[in-house]
Amino acid sequence: MTRFAFLRRWWQRYTLQVVTGVGIVALAMYLQTTQAWLVQELHRGIWGRRVPDTQLMDARVLELEIQVQELQAQNRQLQQLLGYQQKLPLATVAAMVVGRSAGHWWHQLWVGEGHRKGITPGAVVLAPGGLVGRVLDVTPQTSRVLLLTDPSSKVGVMVNRSRAMGVLVGQGTGQPVVEFFDKHPDVKPGDALVTSSFSTLFPPGIPVGKVESIDWRAMPAPRATVQLNAPIERLEWVLLHCYGQTSAELLAP
Repeated sequence: MTRFAFLRRWWQRYTLQVVTGVGIVALAMYLQTTQAWLVQELHRGIWGRRVPDTQLMDARVLELEIQVQELQAQNRQLQQLLGYQQKLPLATVAAMVVGRSAGHWWHQLWVGEGHRKGITPGAVVLAPGGLVGRVLDVTPQTSRVLLLTDPSSKVGVMVNRSRAMGVLVGQGTGQPVVEFFDKHPDVKPGDALVTSSFSTLFPPGIPVGKVESIDWRAMPAPRATVQLNAPIERLEWVLLHCYGQTSAELLAP
């Protein structure tokens, strides 16, 4: 058999396989160079459905975890408020802080109880730690509170240790000052301040804060910077007490 005859017989025998193989290789090269995006999209379509499901599940779990943490935090605050309320010798109504202006953070806030719970203008506002302010006006379901830190707030106070008298005046910041009546008051840093027994707006002896520093050169009398006991900057719940009202009157619908 000649070499030519051998090649002809081989070609006749494997022509179909050779043509089919070349066609497959050519098709693969074509898809790789021109239709790669199609393969990628098909891959994303197959696996992409699983990723969002996982992400959504993770997001839902995270949301539930945050909700549980928030409920636990609110529960701790309410328990703390309830404990404080039970120790007070005053009839009070608990109210949630429902409004506060970022531009007047240290001036006023709104709480979610009003005239329907017997709250009246002038009601004393308390929180764990002591005095917070007093109610300016009310609606059936809300009350507007003037904070101790408002520049227009003036509260008669005295040094718990020495009974030195003064007026607590807001400065529009977290630290009000006490302007003493006496030019040589018996006061020192760390002294506790309570509401004055001469005040007609507040019950006597309510804790207010402690003296942080004293300006002995202030005129006409020394002046002290005060660190308030109640966390006014982060109040979420308060207690309202209508000074002079009995518990039954305060809680009446």
